Amino acid sequence: MGQASTPRATRRTVLAGIAAALAPGSQAALAQRGATRRLGVLSVLDAADPTTKATDTALVDGLSALGWKEGGNLRIDWRHAGGSPELVARFAAELVNLAPDVLLATGTLCVEQLRRLTHTIPTVFVAITDPMGQGFVANLARPGGNITGFTDFDSPMAGEWLEMISQQIAPPAVHVSVLYNPETAPFADLMLRAIQDATKQVAAEIRAAPVRDETEIAAAIEKLSQEERGGLLVLPDSFTLVHRAVIVATTARNRVPAVYWNSAFITEGGLMSYGVVQPDLFRSSARYIDRILRGANPGDLPVQNPTTYEMVINLKTARVLGITIDPSLVAGADQVIE
Repeated sequence: MGQASTPRATRRTVLAGIAAALAPGSQAALAQRGATRRLGVLSVLDAADPTTKATDTALVDGLSALGWKEGGNLRIDWRHAGGSPELVARFAAELVNLAPDVLLATGTLCVEQLRRLTHTIPTVFVAITDPMGQGFVANLARPGGNITGFTDFDSPMAGEWLEMISQQIAPPAVHVSVLYNPETAPFADLMLRAIQDATKQVAAEIRAAPVRDETEIAAAIEKLSQEERGGLLVLPDSFTLVHRAVIVATTARNRVPAVYWNSAFITEGGLMSYGVVQPDLFRSSARYIDRILRGANPGDLPVQNPTTYEMVINLKTARVLGITIDPSLVAGADQVIE
């Protein structure tokens, strides 16, 4: 089947002041024509994952646009852990030992490991939830220390997810489980509170569904399928992204409607997603890397909240599940899989 795309301008917002915060000193000039500079990149995902390829490409393109050419005036040391916490720890030590000019860390596990190993190498994070709550920065406006970066969640997203699963499909979900791994998503309580607060506007019962492996994923979804009008919300978490194939397959097998945080779930057969445009985060991170390489102090660069969002809907999956999706939601989606 083909795909149709529809712009959803109302779901794309830009926070005031971000342009000034990210503006490079001179995008026209090639950066640092002298000695080659060094960037270490640590990701919890597999290098072959399509989502990783997209975000890595966005990072390289963003750096190139600012004059930093991989293999030219910039060496990039890539480390992809393939979902393994043990490899994250090993690769973090390797990168710190290389003493790069700046580090880029994707996700909580990566930031935690790098923070343990260095308080001096400038570090830019991407796709972090609640960096203050996790102790990565002292303040969003002025982080202090050697760490700053880009978050992947704000509270209104929780309301969007809940509305989609409990009001904009028929039959609507009444019993909603929230799937996450507490070991890789220590910020889950923040999201759960935001989702619970959103129930004031809808008639839905929320329950946490913490899981730690694929067996627990299957058990949680199978249990939910026994509920009349059950639905699933899958939280932003490297664990859920790494295990998306089993999550999508198990929801399909048990005929459970689910809302996800990343469009990668939908291209693999999931029902609906709403979340931050991940490649945009990495493209933006290139601007902070550029500023640090030019002499900026990461502690002076404000943490940036999400700026662009996307909604993707799979109507083919909806038909298989016997779900009807509100036409206004479909019309407003950024991408519709027919």
